[in-house]
Amino acid sequence: MTVTWEELGWERLAPGVGRCRLPGWDCTVGLVVGAGAALMVDAGSSLAEGARSRTRAQALAGHRVTHLALTHPHFDHVLGAAAFAGAQVYGAVGVDAVLGSRSGRAELRADAVRHGLAEPLATEAAEILPVPRHHVSGEWTLDLGSGRQVLLANVGPGHTAYDLAVLVPGDPEVVFCGDLVEESGEPQAGPDAVPARWPEALDRLLSLGGEDAVYVPGHGAVVDAAFVRAQRNALAARFGVSR
Repeated sequence: MTVTWEELGWERLAPGVGRCRLPGWDCTVGLVVGAGAALMVDAGSSLAEGARSRTRAQALAGHRVTHLALTHPHFDHVLGAAAFAGAQVYGAVGVDAVLGSRSGRAELRADAVRHGLAEPLATEAAEILPVPRHHVSGEWTLDLGSGRQVLLANVGPGHTAYDLAVLVPGDPEVVFCGDLVEESGEPQAGPDAVPARWPEALDRLLSLGGEDAVYVPGHGAVVDAAFVRAQRNALAARFGVSR
């Protein structure tokens, strides 16, 4: 029996493309379905959240998740990654300095606990967190079969030093932005943000997707190019960045 995106709590954005807003931190995970292959965008904040996302994604795809793209190294986007056993994991070049180091994993764990994740769950997920084996320095095209191609683009730094965007061509084109764009609140600039480069990263996003694309924030509702441009200008004013 075929299930629909809506029946599983997902939002269909284009044929074979959708996303789910996870509870707790309103973090988005995305799915792109190909022929015998499927790409997840981000993994959630815990192993249990990652496993639930994987199970629902595989029900929608009709086969297993074969690829996982991590948009940036924050706990609510990466700590579910170990639930995607066997998937090829992609991240911006250099992200292994965070995800693969003892100090980086300790900070992810501590940040998760500070935000309310139970300490045993945060510790378990951080200890077995997979390090991306595919490092995107510019752009990387994934072939998911039957003409379905996805572009991974290293558009940062901005929200972090390692921001990866995912462009899905089609009608409409869909751009998964990670936390470079947020709709449900003001963009968060933590100690690992690079404010002087953030507006430039959003310029790259707009160049990738264009005026008619659907832009998927890391948190919040889907937005359009005008929203991304307004957020770009607000960030430039906030951090004193000129064109």
